[in-house]
Amino acid sequence: MRPDGDPAPSASLTDGPGTRAPSVPLDRARSLSAPSATRAQGNPGLLADLERIAPGGVSDRASARLRHAHDASHYLLVPQAVVTPQRAEDIAGIVRVAAHHGVSVAFRSGGTSLSGQAGTDGLLLDTRRHFRSIEVLDDGARVRVQPGATVRQVNNRLRPYRRKLGPDPASESACTVGGVIANNSSGMLCGTRANTYQTIESAILVLTSGTVVNTADRDADDQLRHREPDIYRGLTELRDRVRNNERSRRIIEKLFALKNTMGYGVNAFVDFDSPVDLLLHLAVGSEGTLVFVAEAVFRTVPDPKFAATSLLLFPDLDAATGVLPTLVDSGLDVIELLDSTSLRVAQANPASTADLRELEVSSHAALLVEHHDSDELRLVERVAGTQSAIVASDVLDTPSFTRDAATRGSLWGIRKGLYATVASARPAGASPLLEDIAVPVAQLLPTCTALTALFAQHNYRDNVIFGHAKDGNIHFVVNEDFSSAAGLDRYLNFTEDMVELVLAHGGTLKAEHGTGRLMAPYVARQYGDELWQVMRDLKNLMDPKNVLNPGVLITDDPRAHVRHLKTTPPVEEEVDKCVDCGYCEPVCPSKDLTTTPRQRIALRREIRRAHQLGNDALAAELEHDYEYDATQTCAVDSLCQLACPVDIDTGALTRRLRSRQHTSVSRAAWSTLAKHWDVATRAAGHALTAAKALPNAAPVILSTAGRALIGTDAVPRWSVDLPRGGTRRQPKSASDPVAVYFPACLSTMFGAAECSTGVHDAFLALCERAGIAVTIPGEIASLCCATPWKSKGFDRGQQHMHTKVASALQAATKAGALPVVVDAASCTEGLQTLLNDDGLTVIDATTFVEQTVLAHLPTPVRVDSLAVHRTCSTARLGIDPTIRRLASVIADEVIDPTEWACCGFAGDRGLLHPELTAAATAAEAEEIGRHAPRAYASVNRTCEIAMTRATGAPYVHILELLEHATRQTTSAPTLIEDDHPPHN
Repeated sequence: MRPDGDPAPSASLTDGPGTRAPSVPLDRARSLSAPSATRAQGNPGLLADLERIAPGGVSDRASARLRHAHDASHYLLVPQAVVTPQRAEDIAGIVRVAAHHGVSVAFRSGGTSLSGQAGTDGLLLDTRRHFRSIEVLDDGARVRVQPGATVRQVNNRLRPYRRKLGPDPASESACTVGGVIANNSSGMLCGTRANTYQTIESAILVLTSGTVVNTADRDADDQLRHREPDIYRGLTELRDRVRNNERSRRIIEKLFALKNTMGYGVNAFVDFDSPVDLLLHLAVGSEGTLVFVAEAVFRTVPDPKFAATSLLLFPDLDAATGVLPTLVDSGLDVIELLDSTSLRVAQANPASTADLRELEVSSHAALLVEHHDSDELRLVERVAGTQSAIVASDVLDTPSFTRDAATRGSLWGIRKGLYATVASARPAGASPLLEDIAVPVAQLLPTCTALTALFAQHNYRDNVIFGHAKDGNIHFVVNEDFSSAAGLDRYLNFTEDMVELVLAHGGTLKAEHGTGRLMAPYVARQYGDELWQVMRDLKNLMDPKNVLNPGVLITDDPRAHVRHLKTTPPVEEEVDKCVDCGYCEPVCPSKDLTTTPRQRIALRREIRRAHQLGNDALAAELEHDYEYDATQTCAVDSLCQLACPVDIDTGALTRRLRSRQHTSVSRAAWSTLAKHWDVATRAAGHALTAAKALPNAAPVILSTAGRALIGTDAVPRWSVDLPRGGTRRQPKSASDPVAVYFPACLSTMFGAAECSTGVHDAFLALCERAGIAVTIPGEIASLCCATPWKSKGFDRGQQHMHTKVASALQAATKAGALPVVVDAASCTEGLQTLLNDDGLTVIDATTFVEQTVLAHLPTPVRVDSLAVHRTCSTARLGIDPTIRRLASVIADEVIDPTEWACCGFAGDRGLLHPELTAAATAAEAEEIGRHAPRAYASVNRTCEIAMTRATGAPYVHILELLEHATRQTTSAPTLIEDDHPPHN
């Protein structure tokens, strides 16, 4: 028996794999009611062995286990411990230890899988944090990648070579290469010709015995034969067994002509001869049940420069599917189907086009189509050919293709956001399930029609059908509440009917999302007993102790797909909308330190669940850990909102939670600060200047003592890399000004870099040089964008500052006639938010300089290379292109790191929790160190401090560099590195 009381996956049950599973009572394990019952502390020998292999990388805290228990699927298993290995050799050791202690192992990278293959009640191995290496080979023709890198990160590295990975899943911003390999991912474009199976060239594989095989080695096959003779012989025997069975060959030919990730990739036994090639391609789609893929080399595919997109509207599904052969023959690269419900959902999407919003949808359907080409003239010809080919169809309007990036982005935003939009609108307590099937294209219409009838039969409403029509691959969403026996039984009956429907139409039950727990009980029904037994024998050959992901992909349990089902207790608005997709995680500054937005939300749910179950001790433990792991170390930069398909801002949630912790004394203190901000900022600046004047040890000792006495979230940690204090902001009058300049109070608290006079002086010098007059309000020294109060949740202080700022700027701008220009991006964003309803225009200084000042400046003296650190605020403001353009004015080479991330300084987080900034900037700093640029720039003083701390290089505001480059004299301090600084 497993720890939760369920039968072991290898146990034989009465129900054969080809029979209909019985109705399931509400008897699944409630492991979350007492997670400590299965924690690894019950096996101290296991913990000690793991700690020896991964020192400091083992946790069996309830908060760690519960937050990692959640992934994008509707399953929830709580691991006994979470382990963060650093090397492939660590993985080998951990698997051996797990086998010795009789504990299972599952690998987790992105956690975007939907079918339940990334969870376990054994050991969960975090294979993302230390496995993110990307190496471009052969001018982009190939790429070597570790499993923790996301598809987007890899493609960003390949973009300069006009190449990309073949697999193109919609979740490319968050899904990792490890998951892409594990699920044999494909996507909207690659079909079956450029999926993972077709484009993987070699891999480093860790076997359950601990043997590590690099299939790229010339003698890899001989190595496998000598080191693992049983596996070598077993793979050869399985190959011959499949090839010599005519029925098996026919089934393989039929199913793998489609997109098919159901079961193991037994097509490898037909496609490849040598055992090492068999092993490599069987690892693809094996969902972590056979081997661990520590590294892989892919053959890349071209990334055409030009694209044209159109949304073709049809009166009904019949008309849309009827034109598919014509569209395929026209050479379209992408053909995506959206049914009538999808169109209604899309109309509510803010990205929706005007034509779509105005459509009165009844039985309509649409095809989102796209041509790609590296030659612009050829693209025009292909578009014209497609337009001519479908004029005789039932398309409602003459097809119009667009090449505008914004419009294309909107169209794809509609398509990619369908699942999350539907899922976020689910009833309270329900779980969204995204199913994934493929049928021959000729069977697409009858399959969709029958599916719609099934929805009605089982009383599932508002279900969308969409997907990759060119491949006969469709997705559909149902929402189910698994907390009731009736809901569970309905889902099971629907699934049985859906399985019969798909197989009757010659299809596969999983096209690109992997088998997982979701479809494991149905593998035998799709393949038949012989190939099912081949798969069982393969699993026993590669993992004889059933250590790797038991119950996933292969199971004898007909109830496996309805065990460990996730329930979602209502908590807060942000929490309740979340579908656990994980899109937020790659952009989170604290992802490598404490928690991600998805994990914060998971913990909020588990705290609520613990209270509901009366487990007050667990609730208290989780709340205690949440304070540091989620509240204190959240940067509240809200980049998660930009990444989230349903617009969840966990930064806003954190601010609200912080607000609830405030006492009347702290609220009064921060309200007082708002009233005396001039004094407060000057005091902060004087404190930094005084600290700089002391021996380094003195302020360190003082700050350390204060943090120990008062708290680490209240007293900043002083370090030698902090600058001196700045100078008090002064008003400035001007005749006939074109703008009101609002210098940020950051320049009062933090002085300029030693090589510079600061952005305040630089901005004024640029304006004067260009003959542009600006004015500074008389009350400027006491004004602020109110971000300090907002980020900490001090509403009264924020409101007081709003009143003061709005009054001063209404007067200074002549009731909004002049724009307000701010010289720190975070303050630009803060002031825009603060004055959103006051009729004032707030723009960033970089935008103002580009639009108004730049054309009047002397020709700049260019530097050969410049590293730019964009900020979370520039991303939300949409001014990243402006930053890049300004950088290109003053540098021959602009280094915009692909590993860019929010620096995590976040106002005072970098002072209170410098470990957050260190974790957030590590990858970007390493990349910059490889380039060794001559100059370094950002657009926010605290971000400049953070990046200087991370790299050891002098970051300054990009306007300081522009001022330096357009200066008529070189007598001022240089901002350019004479020698490349060492990377910290």
